[in-house]
Amino acid sequence: MTPAARVAAFVAAAALAVGCAGVDEPPASPGARIGAQVTRVVDGDTIHVELQGRDVTIRLIGIDTPETVAPDQPVECFGHQASAYVTSRLQGRQVDLEFDVERTDRFGRTLAYVWIGDELVNETLVREGYAAVTTFPPDVRYVDRFTAAQREARAEGAGLWGACPV
Repeated sequence: MTPAARVAAFVAAAALAVGCAGVDEPPASPGARIGAQVTRVVDGDTIHVELQGRDVTIRLIGIDTPETVAPDQPVECFGHQASAYVTSRLQGRQVDLEFDVERTDRFGRTLAYVWIGDELVNETLVREGYAAVTTFPPDVRYVDRFTAAQREARAEGAGLWGACPV
């Protein structure tokens, strides 16, 4: 095989490998997004999507909603409202996922920011009072946006900030 043929074969193999990369590989550049279809909402901060033909559990980065399905834990204040809101906004919708530094959490869920067009859903949940900011470095790309949204929600008594004891 000539050197040119070896290079061409290598490039073709590399292109095939990249094209066949599974959902375990994030998009190459920070901020890149990949489309997915929401198939099920678990609770306010966890959803299932169909991504590249696979069912993938997504944990929304940078936020925490009150628990509704955690084993051995009671349903927390405003948990049902957060889950209902996420269901109404995301169930069956096409969304874009954006990844940060780490791809999965300790439970094996894929970590992502969820977008509907120009709307960062994670941020909306905080701004509307359905979620609190919870960061786990190094996944902190939007922490300043989330923190500002939480200050606004708390000041207005939005959602859980007005309904739940501190």
